[in-house]
Amino acid sequence: MRPAAQPRSLRRYLLAGIIAPIALFIAVDAVNLYRSALDSANTAYDRMLVTTAYSIGDQTVIANGRLLSEVSFATLEVYEAGYSTRMLYRISDRQGRYIAGDRDLPAFRPAQRSWPAVPALLKVYEGRYGNAEVRIAAVAQPSKGHLPEDDVVIQIAEPLAFRQGVVRDILWGTVLRQTLLMLIVAAVTLVVVARALRPLDSLRAQLNARQEDDLSPLSTPLAARELQPVVAALNELMSRLHRTVDLQQRFVANASHQLRTPLAVLKMQLQSGVRGDVAPELALREMGGTVERATNVANQLLSLARIEQMRGKGTSERCDLAVIAQEVAIDLSPLISDKNLDFELEAGTAWVDGRDWMASEMVSNLLHNAIRHTPPESRLGIRVAQLADGVELCVWDSGPGIANQHELRVFEAFSGCHSSQGGGLGLTICAEIADSMGAGLILCNRGAPGQVQGLDARVRFQRRGDGIRSAA
Repeated sequence: MRPAAQPRSLRRYLLAGIIAPIALFIAVDAVNLYRSALDSANTAYDRMLVTTAYSIGDQTVIANGRLLSEVSFATLEVYEAGYSTRMLYRISDRQGRYIAGDRDLPAFRPAQRSWPAVPALLKVYEGRYGNAEVRIAAVAQPSKGHLPEDDVVIQIAEPLAFRQGVVRDILWGTVLRQTLLMLIVAAVTLVVVARALRPLDSLRAQLNARQEDDLSPLSTPLAARELQPVVAALNELMSRLHRTVDLQQRFVANASHQLRTPLAVLKMQLQSGVRGDVAPELALREMGGTVERATNVANQLLSLARIEQMRGKGTSERCDLAVIAQEVAIDLSPLISDKNLDFELEAGTAWVDGRDWMASEMVSNLLHNAIRHTPPESRLGIRVAQLADGVELCVWDSGPGIANQHELRVFEAFSGCHSSQGGGLGLTICAEIADSMGAGLILCNRGAPGQVQGLDARVRFQRRGDGIRSAA
């Protein structure tokens, strides 16, 4: 198996990203600096070489190819100060024959066909003197008597080691300062990075110090602006985890609480039937009712858990409330007929965002409640209407309505506000479905106070549909 890649260090990455370009710049700049300094040194020292060659030429007197005056060594003293090697000179005729100076210095033969009438610079070039490299300036010195055989070439040579040493001193001094600057930048970078990453260390310490069940929001008031989105994302994740854990705990608590009672009742009914306390037929009917109530509670708990899981996930699905209302009415028609109720359906095509099964579950629970609380041979119905600002679903009945003291608790699970045979989760499921679909559910009595004619369960959706087509 291929080993997993090691995580990259942010400190090393930032340090390398800052120091590497600086080091590369110093290296390139050092090469350019060496060349530039060497060119500058050659320009300055070559000018002195040429000046000295002219000075020696002014002192030189040649007659019949022989030197009549000696070269003053004082002329060369300016070059000897601080030098570790002596300066060289040579005087030759046009053909390069030696006249005076150092014989080992290679003679320079001018390429000009015409000899200048006044002293003139012939060339500045590099050559070798023994094993050393030298810089040579060659100057043409015409004869003072205008005799061609007395024309001479004066060469002044300087070892390159001194120039190169001066340039190296300049180079190393500059590189040393730049390297010191790079080290200072590296140290400052490490300090700044360490201070910048301090909020991350604080965040890590907070997470490590938390208990397993602590999902409260993180607090980092001193975090940098760039870190705030990360903290916000972590807090959002904590909130979602807290909601998920809370849903699991609530489901377990509700299931254990609501299923324990019918199971205990079922056990007692079974024991009574076995002992013969009640007739077997009656015992079976009682056990069947208990099982039906337990099944209803279990189904409602599972529906509520499924709805809670879907919350916040969003959907691109759309559903037609009119079609769903018709299907639910057909499914529950036996219950309507059993109580001989007058059922009315007013629905036109009205599209809303949401899943079919969720809308169907909501309408089914609302209609169940309406059937349960409507007296026999009374009226109830479903109305789907297109409003100016959205779509409204209304399930109405002719029951006793809802007491004022129960208005705030009616949507709580197992609140017991209704004396019914349901599981106590119907309205809770409806409220959760409406909220997850971006709608609002309200219950309101119909009729004047003290003369309640029934209850309206209204679900208001925001406008997202394609209109409504009359289809009563």
